[in-house]
Amino acid sequence: MEALIRKSELADLYDKVLAGVRLSREDGLRLYETDDLPLVGYLANLVRERMNGDVAYYVRNQHINYTNVCNKLCKFCSFYVAPKDERGYVLSPEDIQARVLQHIDLPITEIHMVAGINPKLPYQYYLDILNAVREVRPEVHIKAFTMIELAQIQRVAKKPMRDVLLDLKAHGLSSLPGGGAEVFSERVHEDLFWTKADSEQWLAIARTAHEVGLRSNATMLYGHVENREEKVDHLIRLRELQDETGGFLTYIPLSFHPERTELEHLPGPTGSNDLREVAVGRLMLDNFPHIKTFWIMNTIEVSQAALWYGADDIDGTIMEYEITRRTVEETRQVLTRSQLVARIIEAGRNPVERDNLYNVVSTSREIVPDTMGVMS
Repeated sequence: MEALIRKSELADLYDKVLAGVRLSREDGLRLYETDDLPLVGYLANLVRERMNGDVAYYVRNQHINYTNVCNKLCKFCSFYVAPKDERGYVLSPEDIQARVLQHIDLPITEIHMVAGINPKLPYQYYLDILNAVREVRPEVHIKAFTMIELAQIQRVAKKPMRDVLLDLKAHGLSSLPGGGAEVFSERVHEDLFWTKADSEQWLAIARTAHEVGLRSNATMLYGHVENREEKVDHLIRLRELQDETGGFLTYIPLSFHPERTELEHLPGPTGSNDLREVAVGRLMLDNFPHIKTFWIMNTIEVSQAALWYGADDIDGTIMEYEITRRTVEETRQVLTRSQLVARIIEAGRNPVERDNLYNVVSTSREIVPDTMGVMS
């Protein structure tokens, strides 16, 4: 294998990876431009195994989207409805408790709550929904509110961001999911999501969150109108903030799905693009502990391959997911714990159940159907 690499156009990058030398912007562009995707994946896997061995993490989690009303009007979004649309909903704290109670018999360790930017929700609402989860699952880790949601929460709170974050922590917020970053590009921002916080605001909120002790993830939405240079710049800006704060846990590249969006004319994601984004993320973000392949967007089969292209995390059980789906009605998207374990083993990796901060919950490889005929 090494002899072949030495003859390739990425031989110098191989030397850098072996030596643990940070890749440059020009290196990142070459990773996107090369046709040798398997070699990019091989290099990413070297870093992945150096950092995380053969472990593939998963989590038993539940996603809850508390409102689909949003005033940001992003062209790439199929989830939102405008504030006066009759299809809009807002889950009350009692509604959220009911959803949590639907799965109360499962040992879920993470509740993931994100939603649209609904201008009519008062500050107290956000505190109340955190309290609502805590009341019925006091032990659960609540990962909630993207940086974009936090900008809105601060707006209605009329408080400094630091104070808002400390309030949310006091009511049960444990970490931040890191969505809403899209691509750090003024051009793309003006074209696709001009009403939303820009890259400087996103990074500033993430910095403040890290300063008050909230760990977060980071994302990049790819496959729409962005270019290679913008993607590399996005990764470098994340890397620079991580150098400063050390607050990021996981990087999650998110593939754009054009169905039911204003960009429906664009092609959908491909497995090769998904694998490349995972691999480039692993290689460029040398200071990020973890890289996730989000199986809901990438498919479980591509995510299995991604475990050899730099990813060490395959996400979790999900239960329901409304942000990206094939039809309006299709929201139940779930893999059980046993199905996740089976897929990870099938991919040749070692399954480890984690909590939201990557503390090990279980290393069991047991695959047992439950009494209802669905694997647990």
